[in-house]
Amino acid sequence: MLKLGTYNTLTILRDTEPGLFLGNEEEDEVLLPNKYVPEVFEIGEELNVFVYLDSHERIVCTTLEPFATVNTFAYLKCASVSDIGAFMSWGLEKDLFVPFKEQANRMRSGNWYLVYVYLDDETNRLVASSKTNSFLDNSLVLLSPYDEVDLILSHPSPRGWNAIVNGKHLGLIYNDEIFQKLTVGDKLKGFIKKVRPDGKIDLTIQKHGYRSIEPNAAQILRELEASGGYIAVNDKSSPKEIEDTFQLSKKSFKRAIGSLYKERKITIEKEGIQLIEK
Repeated sequence: MLKLGTYNTLTILRDTEPGLFLGNEEEDEVLLPNKYVPEVFEIGEELNVFVYLDSHERIVCTTLEPFATVNTFAYLKCASVSDIGAFMSWGLEKDLFVPFKEQANRMRSGNWYLVYVYLDDETNRLVASSKTNSFLDNSLVLLSPYDEVDLILSHPSPRGWNAIVNGKHLGLIYNDEIFQKLTVGDKLKGFIKKVRPDGKIDLTIQKHGYRSIEPNAAQILRELEASGGYIAVNDKSSPKEIEDTFQLSKKSFKRAIGSLYKERKITIEKEGIQLIEK
């Protein structure tokens, strides 16, 4: 069976006037239009192609790589708006449709939105929704403190940033855990801080305790090397100075420079930190 909205590895069956016909072991066939046909190919060769419906609702495939596949989240630009909904640019000739009923807020052409791509059961078409929370479930969270997770930033709140966790759950990065600029759609690594009894997930983008020393120390070393070996910030500097310079909390910064000092990689001066030349 051909899988719509994702990649299929198919075999070249025959070369025809409109393009190549590809097939699978179940004898399903699909057209790869001429404009996507490789310059060199052989009958019987396998191709990895993306399968979807074209503007005439026919199943076709392409060698183009869309910005998202079915059942995934993506940050996409609205290409146009019509009287039936919005259309998102997603790397294919046919834009991705977002019905009005699936828009958290009315979309505007030229703006960017975080959406979830799915296959509509009624029409068998690939569509998207900006009501992303509808596609997340925190009823069963099989994660533990310190686990590393993949995050997509969803939307800010007064308490911090909501983030999609591993494409499945909703979590929150609290404001006091944020020491860098964040925007909707950012993809980054994070860590589980706590999973509450009700399934709510507290997140951090800093490794916990001793686990954070190595990456934070490495970051400080890079900053020192880029600054000629000296930066006028030390453990006596204000939290804001430290955050502006290194995007770290004062606690994380002090722990990291303490580690570097013990390893004899830096000296802590009266007004800053100095890299020790080897």
